[in-house]
Amino acid sequence: MSKVQISNFLSTHNQLVHATAGLSEEQLKWKAAPTSWSITEVLAHLADHSIVVSFRIRDILAATTAQLPVFNQDAWVSGQYANSGSASDSLELFRSLLYYNSLLFERLSAEDWEKSGVNFKGENVKISDIVHSFTAHVERHLGQIERIKQGAVNASFVQ
Repeated sequence: MSKVQISNFLSTHNQLVHATAGLSEEQLKWKAAPTSWSITEVLAHLADHSIVVSFRIRDILAATTAQLPVFNQDAWVSGQYANSGSASDSLELFRSLLYYNSLLFERLSAEDWEKSGVNFKGENVKISDIVHSFTAHVERHLGQIERIKQGAVNASFVQ
């Protein structure tokens, strides 16, 4: 895993902070529809995803042969009443897990980065793939945050 890829991984927190800077609580919790996610819910999901990814990486390093865990993201978000939570708390957990994982990454050998586990689809995934996919996942949600922000702006003109 290259230093650039780890840097990209670590920069996801700053990207999220930048994307949400200056938003009011009302804007952070606005939803286009009851079944849509708010920005607060997106951030809670990303914190949850960080927990799951952290577990998956450690499970692979421990040479566990069980299938890597999957989680029902919609059920996790609704089940924890994420929109009643705090965007800043989710961002702080996200930041903490990024940092903690980066400390682990510094200790990994080239061979460790190539270790793999079996995902819920039955595919072998390497630790390096998981980290790359994590960064891409955050980037997709950054696009979602921008769409939610635009929807909130458009909705304010209608009301």
